[in-house]
Amino acid sequence: MAYAEKSGKNLWRVRYSKDDGGLGTISGFASKIAAEHKATEIEADQRRGQFLDPDGGKLTLAEWSIAWFDALDVAATTEAQYRSLVRNHILARWGSTRLDAISGLAVHTWGKKLRAEGYAQATVVTIVKVMSMMLADAAEERLIAANPIQPRRRGKRRHEVRTERVWATPEQVLGVAAQAAALVGDWAAVLMITAAWTGARWGELAGLRRHNLHLDDATTVIDRHTGALHEVNGRLELGPPKTAESAPIITLPPFLVHLLWTHLDGHDHPHVFVTAEGELLRRSNFARRAMRPAADGNHHRPRPRIRVHPVLPGLVFHGFRHSHKTWLIADGIPDVAQARRLGHRIPDKIEHIYSHVAPEVETRLINALQHRWTTALHTLTANTTTTGTHHNAERLTRLAARRDHPAINLTA
Repeated sequence: MAYAEKSGKNLWRVRYSKDDGGLGTISGFASKIAAEHKATEIEADQRRGQFLDPDGGKLTLAEWSIAWFDALDVAATTEAQYRSLVRNHILARWGSTRLDAISGLAVHTWGKKLRAEGYAQATVVTIVKVMSMMLADAAEERLIAANPIQPRRRGKRRHEVRTERVWATPEQVLGVAAQAAALVGDWAAVLMITAAWTGARWGELAGLRRHNLHLDDATTVIDRHTGALHEVNGRLELGPPKTAESAPIITLPPFLVHLLWTHLDGHDHPHVFVTAEGELLRRSNFARRAMRPAADGNHHRPRPRIRVHPVLPGLVFHGFRHSHKTWLIADGIPDVAQARRLGHRIPDKIEHIYSHVAPEVETRLINALQHRWTTALHTLTANTTTTGTHHNAERLTRLAARRDHPAINLTA
């Protein structure tokens, strides 16, 4: 309900009900008739759900962020990322600004400044996206008329050259894996090879547990609810994988089955992949101790404990997933089989629903992956003495021979 009341000599104001049960006020009317007209307008807008509370826009972005995070319902890792971006970037610039004082032009100018300061384009896009989400929800709650951050339609920002993700050949994967084994242990090599020959993400492999690895059936299952290991504010916890489609049953090539049997015989931890000390994996530690030196080499260090050589500088762990996708494309594997294996959604909704992977296609895919392993192993064995790189092909061959099946020839 809204009504007019006298507030002083020749002055009137409008009082109206707020969503929180209190009363709002709009002052400054010179006559009772003008105040009553405004009260009638407010009541009509409230009935239509279109009333914009003038007090709502007075909230600062910092004040609004508290209520916004309280209502946010996303994965713990996503919330941690949002809180970091809001705390370190958004509130540092906009925290004391009223919601109704934020303009889209000013936000886009700020984004341009962030890029000029050296922040990656993807980082700036994510920062602005999170701020846009906050303001869109403020508009939905009728605190402001509309989200001021809209796509730029005038002019065109300078063309950004996108750097292609570094991917590896099977020979390069084995070279990096062999050096990682020398640096931190065989478990690191098995982890890298598994990533490259399955396309699984870091969190899915770090969170993989023994009961989800079915080696007798040559499959592994990514659990939909607890199939990924997440690091949230320094704490490790199991949770769902990245998307609902990221929970496939992945078929393993024969060599990888034997490689994983040998690996599991070496420890009794419930998780498949742990450090030599039996601890869960942390991405930053693995990158520093194994991934970076194994891919980039450590020639810049004067006297390292183990000297390793550059194999594929710039390769990151996620690059193994890109490598797997690239191999499938080169081997002529149909898009539907690629999507199912990598946990992707086919863009065409009808095709996604009605396309299936026939057994013969799955067999062809596995045979192609097995062939890539044997070819790469033969190549590394032949070139170990001539490349000058620390490739220990024999070590990888021994790893892939299951202890109770010594007669299996994985390089044939």
